Amino acid sequence: MFYWFLKFLALGPLLRLIFRPWAEGTENVPREGAVILASNHLSYSDWLFTPLALPRRVTFVAKAEYFEGPGIKGWFQKTFFSGAGQVPIDRTSGSAAAGAIRTQLRLLSEGSICGIYPEGTRSHDGKLYRGRTGVARLALEAGVPVIPMAVINTDVVAPPGKIFGRMARPGVRFGTPLDFSRYEGMEDDRYILRAITDEIMYEIMRLSDQEYVDLYAQDAKKRDREAEREAAKVAARTESDEVWDEIKPD
Repeated sequence: MFYWFLKFLALGPLLRLIFRPWAEGTENVPREGAVILASNHLSYSDWLFTPLALPRRVTFVAKAEYFEGPGIKGWFQKTFFSGAGQVPIDRTSGSAAAGAIRTQLRLLSEGSICGIYPEGTRSHDGKLYRGRTGVARLALEAGVPVIPMAVINTDVVAPPGKIFGRMARPGVRFGTPLDFSRYEGMEDDRYILRAITDEIMYEIMRLSDQEYVDLYAQDAKKRDREAEREAAKVAARTESDEVWDEIKPD
């Protein structure tokens, strides 16, 4: 109930008034039945704007810690995330990845729309990175179609590391459903999982017009941080050499 209150009476109208979000391809999302929405991930605000484009509830999984905080603050946080369409990862499955799949399988068995970010984390530079195969395993185990989608301009509204950037019209673009029923029973074949994931990521790339990088986003972030540290060291050495050149005796 709180989800619909936020969407239609509180947060939703406010976001529509301020940002005027747009949507394309909403006819590709069925009015009923389980389906997976596989999206690029540019900003923490992605999961706020995606549900505004559809009349149905869209559910994402989130860290269990968001739902377990103590006191009034914890209650408010749990209420907000639950009301905004997020559910905690089932941690009884061992790893977070296995818990996320377990939770989403339950939701899909109930006929829900599940949103998933195959990259696993937000893009730090606006590029589209290699997808993790959890989305493929989920599609095969649940036996449901995958709808590729792309969020646009959310990284302008809320860039990585910032609460707010600058005004822009965020959008959501939905592609045609992808049917992988031909691979039924092959969810343990890593080559099949990779092929399915790559097909999904290709469609997301077409919808988003992002530059694709065949590297996991987390590895790319680590690479770029190391490059920044190395550049800082070189700059510091250069500055030190320049100072010495100024003060050294002839």
